[in-house]
Amino acid sequence: MFNRLISIALLIFIAVTSIFFFCGALLLWLLTVLFDKRLVILHLYTCAWAYLYVMVVPAWKVHFLGKEKINPQKTYVVTSNHQSQLDILVCFGLFFHFKWVSKAEIFKVPLIGWNMVLNRYVKLIRGDRDSIRKMMEACEERLAEGSSVFFFPEGTRSATGKVKAFKPGAFVLAKKMKLPILPIAVRGTTHALPKNSMNFHGSHEIWVTVLDEIPYEEFKDMEDGELAEMVRQRIIPHVELEEEEAA
Repeated sequence: MFNRLISIALLIFIAVTSIFFFCGALLLWLLTVLFDKRLVILHLYTCAWAYLYVMVVPAWKVHFLGKEKINPQKTYVVTSNHQSQLDILVCFGLFFHFKWVSKAEIFKVPLIGWNMVLNRYVKLIRGDRDSIRKMMEACEERLAEGSSVFFFPEGTRSATGKVKAFKPGAFVLAKKMKLPILPIAVRGTTHALPKNSMNFHGSHEIWVTVLDEIPYEEFKDMEDGELAEMVRQRIIPHVELEEEEAA
């Protein structure tokens, strides 16, 4: 019951503060859109907005490893495992410029979804071929303008924390655009906010590990599936370590 009350209080806090944050985002967009074509300033504002909801929950202790490996002057295809809805809020805490690829339903959420539209994040209807084609075209456009694009190539959240097979889209783009891949490993969010649950689940340690970038020259001759599995295998030891520690 206590955990449920904390969840309700957090959801109310998010709903109320989002009104004010969205007004700020809209004003910022109006003031910067003409000279900040990539919307870097708006995205960093969004990072602060989103990560606030992690910071207000002291029970979620987030550790960032390897942030210094991110070169803000580079454009990356960013790939991460996906354990929980919390992954998005946590990864905003990296505070570098990128565009999310997210399911289309989120863009319809009042205030938060509207802000995603302002940021020109990329929407996707899973399983819809036309939507996938449009998503790939939009990602190419964002990458060409110098904005990194952040993918969860598993396609959906892992209920167990185990890293599922990666879909090839992100890796097709990296090869086509001749851009480096930046792998990121997230662990701990599975238990902090499990799939299909909005309840508070007590105190948890969360780790976000930025791995070494993979330059284009390293994978240019690899098949898409082979590349996807190589990146997955690099991420797995930093994620499933949690399961081994619990055993």
